[in-house]
Amino acid sequence: MQTYRPMAAAVWMVGSILSFTAMAIAGRSVAAVHDTFEVMLWRSVTGFVLVVLVAGLTGQLDAVQTRNLPQHVMRNVVHFTGQNLWFWALTAIPLAQVFALEFTSPIWVILLSPLFLGERLTRFKLLAAAMGFAGALIVAQPDFRSLDPGMLAAAGSAICFACTAILTKRLTRGESIVSILFWLTLMQAFFGLVAASLDGSVAMPTTKTLPWLALIGAAGVIAHLCLTKALALAPASIVVPIDFARLPLIAFVGASLYGEPISLAVLAGGTLVFLANWLNIRSDAWQRGRSA
Repeated sequence: MQTYRPMAAAVWMVGSILSFTAMAIAGRSVAAVHDTFEVMLWRSVTGFVLVVLVAGLTGQLDAVQTRNLPQHVMRNVVHFTGQNLWFWALTAIPLAQVFALEFTSPIWVILLSPLFLGERLTRFKLLAAAMGFAGALIVAQPDFRSLDPGMLAAAGSAICFACTAILTKRLTRGESIVSILFWLTLMQAFFGLVAASLDGSVAMPTTKTLPWLALIGAAGVIAHLCLTKALALAPASIVVPIDFARLPLIAFVGASLYGEPISLAVLAGGTLVFLANWLNIRSDAWQRGRSA
C-alpha cells in the first residue's frame, strides 16, 4: 500500500509555484528584446542541455526512444503553440488574469478526455466544467463587441495545455519521462529557431537578457519536476489545490513590481475555477472508491 507524505509534497509544490512565478517575471523582463519565438528557442536550448546532462549523469540516455516520433511531433506542436500564447499574454494583460485563465486547463481536459482517451463524462465532471467556465468568464469579463487579444491568448494557451496533457498521458503508456523531456526540449528548440528566423533575424542573448533566459529554461524544467515529485508523494486532491496558491502570489507580484491592481473579479473567478477543479478531483476519487 502506498504511503502518502503530504508535507513533503507541499514542499515540492512550493518549488513548483516559485518556479512558475519566476518564469512569468523573467518572461516579462526579456519581452522588450526577444519575441516569444526567441524566448522559446533559448528556453528550450537551456532545457535540452539540462535534460541531457542529468540523463547522462544518471545513466538514462538509453531510455530515449524513436518509435513514437509522430506523437512527439504532434504533442510538441500543440505545446509550442500554447507556450508562445502564454508568454505573449504575459505582456498583454495582468499576470493574475493570465494565471487564472491558465487554471481552466483541467476543465478542458474534462471535456476533451472522452474524445481522445475514451474516459467517461459524468454529471459531476459536467458540473465542474460549467463552474470552471463561469469562473473564467468572471476573470475575463469579456466584451464580445471587442474581445481582448491578451485574454484570447491566455484562454488559447489553456486549451493547448489541456491538449498537451492528454497527448502526454497517451505517450506515458509506452514512453519514459526522460524520453518525453528529451524530445520536448529538442523539438521545441527547433520550432523556436525556425519561427524566430521567419523575420530574417534572431536576437542573440545579451548580457542583460541571458540570465533571464537561463532562468526561464531552468524554471520550466524545475517546475515540472517539482510537480511530478509532489504527485508521487500525495494524491492530486492535495497537490492541485496547493498549486492555486500561484494566483494570489502572482497577483501580489503584479501589484508590487508592475503596479497592476488586485482585481476582486480575478480572485473571485479564480476561486470558482479552483472549486471546479476540486469538485472534479473529489468526484474522481469517490468513483474510484466505489469501484474498489
